[in-house]
Amino acid sequence: MFVVRWILGRIILLLNFVFAPKKRQRSADDQQQVDLKAQSLSLYQYNACPFCVKVRREMRRQNVNINLVDAKQDSNKQELVNEGGKLQVPCLKINNNGKVEWLYESKAIMNYLNTEFA
Repeated sequence: MFVVRWILGRIILLLNFVFAPKKRQRSADDQQQVDLKAQSLSLYQYNACPFCVKVRREMRRQNVNINLVDAKQDSNKQELVNEGGKLQVPCLKINNNGKVEWLYESKAIMNYLNTEFA
C-alpha cells in the first residue's frame, strides 16, 4: 500500500507541476501589501496530499506567499495537535494580532484566500 501511495503522490506532484495555474498579476505596491498580510499565515500540509495540492494551487492562483509547514515533522505535528486540536491537513494557521485561529478543510481555506486576497 505504501508503494501505491508513493507512486500516486508523485503523479499528483508531477501533474501539479505541469499544469500549474497562472499567478495573479498585481502592482508592486498591491503585492507588497498582500505579502505583508500573508506573513501572519502558515499552511500545515503534506507535500503530496491532494487536498494540500489543491490549496497550494489556489495560493499560486492568488499569488499569495504563505509559509508552508511540513506536518510530517514531529515538532510541527505536535504543534498542530496541541494548538490546533487535531492532526488534519491542510490546516491554515491565522495569527491575527495575537489571536490564533486554525482553519481546517481545503474548501474553507480556499474561500478564506479568495475573500482576503482576490
